[in-house]
Amino acid sequence: MDNPTDHSDLRAVYINCTLKRSPELSHTQGLMDRSIALMRDQGVTVDSVRLIDHDVATGVFPDMRDHGWAADAWPEEIWPQIDAADILVVGGPLWLGDNASVTRRLIERLYAMSGLFNEKGQYVYYGKTAGALITGNEDGVKHAAMSTLYSLQHIGFVIPPAADAGWIGEVGPGPSYLDPGSGGPENDFTNRNTTFMTWNLLHLARILKDAGGIPAYGNLRKEWNSGERFGFNPEYR
Repeated sequence: MDNPTDHSDLRAVYINCTLKRSPELSHTQGLMDRSIALMRDQGVTVDSVRLIDHDVATGVFPDMRDHGWAADAWPEEIWPQIDAADILVVGGPLWLGDNASVTRRLIERLYAMSGLFNEKGQYVYYGKTAGALITGNEDGVKHAAMSTLYSLQHIGFVIPPAADAGWIGEVGPGPSYLDPGSGGPENDFTNRNTTFMTWNLLHLARILKDAGGIPAYGNLRKEWNSGERFGFNPEYR
């Protein structure tokens, strides 16, 4: 069955929140590469970032150099790729059943930009869609995805159905996704969920782009601050 829709004008950015610097093997990247390949096959322009390779400061402000940090790669190296993208996929490993520290740092820096506005005057992430990919060899895929996707929708991303996928091996110490004999790359459940997530991101990004994003009525911060209430009436009984 061929896809009848053109996605070649879409742009995606995949941010890998592994704790391992390049060129060390990242099992999370192994799973993300499956989704990336599918998007590229549809003509989508895809940027892939390993966050730990960049000197991104910790904090919740757009440029942490304004808050005592000597260096911060976020404003010039990372943010422009996210700002330009229609789709964001956050990938990361599990540690102690939860997202690793680099994932949390990414979420905090995304939050730092959430006070910016797009050309309509909406919060800057309106009109973008997002998903999550999680790997590990312990329980917690759904918990980590839940935390990530909640954070992303809260700051303005639109989340499609089935917007997460993951792989965990046998619970407890054991092989990771790309290790020989792990069964990860062959796992039908993971492959199905990764494929469905990727296509749902593409479909929703296509719908949003064709519609010009989310309608602006009812969600404009500056108008609310100026007294516009978009039909909200606290006196209504």
